[in-house]
Amino acid sequence: MSWATALPVVFMGLMGVAMLAYVVMDGYDLGVGLLLHRASDAQKDTMIASIGPFWDANETWLVLGVGILLIAFPKAHGMVLGALYLPVALMLVGLILRGVAFDFRVKAQAAHKPRWNFAFFAGSGLAAAAQGWMLGRYITGLAEGWVYVGFAAVIALLLPAAYVLLGAGWLIMKTEGELQQLAVRWAKTAWAPVVLGMGLISVATPLVSETVRGKWFAMPEFIALLPIPLMTVLALLGARAMLNSHRVLGKVCWLPFVLVVTMFILGALGLAYSLFPYVVMDRLTVWQAASATESLAVIGIGCAVTVPAIIGYTVFSYRVFWGKARELSYA
Repeated sequence: MSWATALPVVFMGLMGVAMLAYVVMDGYDLGVGLLLHRASDAQKDTMIASIGPFWDANETWLVLGVGILLIAFPKAHGMVLGALYLPVALMLVGLILRGVAFDFRVKAQAAHKPRWNFAFFAGSGLAAAAQGWMLGRYITGLAEGWVYVGFAAVIALLLPAAYVLLGAGWLIMKTEGELQQLAVRWAKTAWAPVVLGMGLISVATPLVSETVRGKWFAMPEFIALLPIPLMTVLALLGARAMLNSHRVLGKVCWLPFVLVVTMFILGALGLAYSLFPYVVMDRLTVWQAASATESLAVIGIGCAVTVPAIIGYTVFSYRVFWGKARELSYA
């Protein structure tokens, strides 16, 4: 493979990793936001404290992913964001609402604090649903028709459920006492819709996309790819088994979160296989959408500086603020 052929694939891989990192890292704090309305006032403060050091930096991965799409694949950027302008705008409104609510909820008078808590919940829900809609439309190559719109609508409902399961797993790992026990119950409630959603998406995706159907059900590829769905099922069953065990409140409190993250990673691997070599399914390949080789080389220099920096401060922040969440403080 020549340099000109390999560079677009490298940037496609980097964009995929950035978006996966965003979905996992911002996914759990979106899930915490979606669970906020179920908690007492004191528990809400602890929930916010559990994501406080991380949530804003988590969104850096979204900026990186979209930035790579813009400068490395400008044709795809115009096609994708042109078709998804409204859900992108709604997602940004949700993320802005979360940011404002996060800062104002602690400064507001007691009578107004519930409104900012609701704003954080609503912003989380709006962002999560918009991301689900965009994922559904992207998987089907932005195709028009009621079948494709319905598929996107289903994912718009199910992705928030997956975020809730991820957020509940985060709270199990980061909290103690009554809130941790509540998080276990929330995770159990979210588990069934997530399993149903994964099943529906696994069945529906090959039905709405002939390309995906051909790649997954051809032999011998079908046998080679079988470990992905099998490991996904095992991860979900393992998470459920841990939620039913009293040990989840002890030293292995981290395990449900890790298993749900594993589910997301396996889903991303399956999606990557389904899409490649397209940036936009059945419409633009990686090489058709890519910038000139010289431009990609210059972009690569910038990524060689920024990506290690992002990874470095992400690892540093998680290392510094690891452990159980404490009382919320803005001092």
